[in-house]
Amino acid sequence: MPWYPKVIAGVVAVLTLGLTLVRPLRRWALQVPMQRLIALHLIRFVGFYFLYLYERHELPYRFAVWGGTGDIVVAALAVPLLFFAQLRAGVALWNLLGLADILAVAATAARSEIAVPGSMHRLDQLPLVLLPMLVVPVIIVTHALMLVRVLGGTSSSHDGGTDNQTADVAA
Repeated sequence: MPWYPKVIAGVVAVLTLGLTLVRPLRRWALQVPMQRLIALHLIRFVGFYFLYLYERHELPYRFAVWGGTGDIVVAALAVPLLFFAQLRAGVALWNLLGLADILAVAATAARSEIAVPGSMHRLDQLPLVLLPMLVVPVIIVTHALMLVRVLGGTSSSHDGGTDNQTADVAA
C-alpha cells in the first residue's frame, strides 16, 4: 500500500484528537468565521495543475482528470458560497460534495499507485508532497468541522461569534 493514505489518516486523526481534547483549540475552531473555512478550500484549484501534469503524462488519467475536475468544481462552488455562508443548507450540501470528492481523490491516488507502481511519483516530490502530508488532511477535517458547525448550530458566518449555547455544550 502507498504511504500517503496512512499519512492522511494519521494527520486527520491527530487533528481530530486535538479538536476533541484541547478545549482552547476546539473553542477557536467553533469561532473561526465560516468564510475563512470555506476560503481555505480555494486551494482545490490545484486541480488545474493535475490536468496540466496529466497532459505531460506525469499523472494517471483517473486521478488527474477525475480528481482534478472534482477539485476544480468544489473550489468553484466555494466562491459564491463565500458570499452566502449563512445558508446552512448550501454549506452542508457543498461540504458533503467536497468531502466525498476529497475522499474519492485520495482513494483514487492510492488505487492508481497500487495498479501501476510509480504512477503517482509526483506525490513524492515538492510541491505535491504537501498535499497528502498537510493539505488533504486539513481539507477533510475542515469539511467535518463545517458540517458539525452547520448541523449543530454554530455556523458563525459573518461576525466570528458562535451560538453560545452550542459552543458551551461542545466545550
